Amino acid sequence: MRPDAGWMERLPKDRLIAEFSVWSADLLRLADDMARIRPHADILHVDVADGVFAPAFLFFPDLVAGLRKTSDLPIHVHLMVDDAVLLSQIDQFAEAGADLISIHLENVALAGEALDRIAGHGVKAGMVLRVETPVAGVAEWLPRLDMLTLLGTAIGVKGQGLNAAAPDRIREAGALIAATGRRIVLAADGAIRDTTVPVLRAAGAETVVLGSLAFGAPDLGARMRWLRDLG
Repeated sequence: MRPDAGWMERLPKDRLIAEFSVWSADLLRLADDMARIRPHADILHVDVADGVFAPAFLFFPDLVAGLRKTSDLPIHVHLMVDDAVLLSQIDQFAEAGADLISIHLENVALAGEALDRIAGHGVKAGMVLRVETPVAGVAEWLPRLDMLTLLGTAIGVKGQGLNAAAPDRIREAGALIAATGRRIVLAADGAIRDTTVPVLRAAGAETVVLGSLAFGAPDLGARMRWLRDLG
C-alpha cells in the first residue's frame, strides 16, 4: 500500500498538517493505534536513531515495511544516524517503503550524496536541524528539499520543554523558504504540547510532530478538532 502520487503537493495548506509519531504509539497494540489515528493523520513519522548521533536507539526498517503493508498514509522517516551508516540507512528505509526521508544538516559531509541517494530511490527529501544548529546553514540545501524540520528540544530525548529560541527559528526558516518561491513544508518537532502548538503555528509551522499530545488524548477527535481550529 502506498499513498497516491502527488501526495505531498496535496497536503493541506489551510490548517496544520497532522504528522503522527509512531514513537508515541502503544507498540504492543500498534495495529490498534494505527487504526485509531487513521481518520485524523496526514503523515506517519518514524524516528530512527543509532545510539551514536542521538542517545536513543530506534526504529528499524522492518517496522516501516510492516506499516507499509497496512497503511496507505505517507511515511516520513527521520534519520538521526552517524555518517558511517547514513547512506545504507537511506537505502534500507527507502526499500522498506518510506515516502519521505529526512537527514540532518549536521550530516553535512554527506548531505549532497545523501540527497542524491534519496532522489535515486524516487523518495521525497527532508532535512532536520538540531536545536543548537544555526538555521542559516540550511539555505544552500533548500532547492533540493520537500520538508524542513526544526527540533525544539535536544535530540532524541522525550519530555523536555520547548527551547525559548524555537519560535524565532521557525520564523527565520520560513523567511528562507519564502525566498525560494517553492513550497517546502516547515515542521516543528519536540515539546509538542497544548501550550506550545499555538506558539509554533503562529510562528509559521505547517506541521508539528504529534506524540503524546495525540496518542495520550482522552478524546482524540476533540484534540484533532482543536488542532485544526488553530488554522
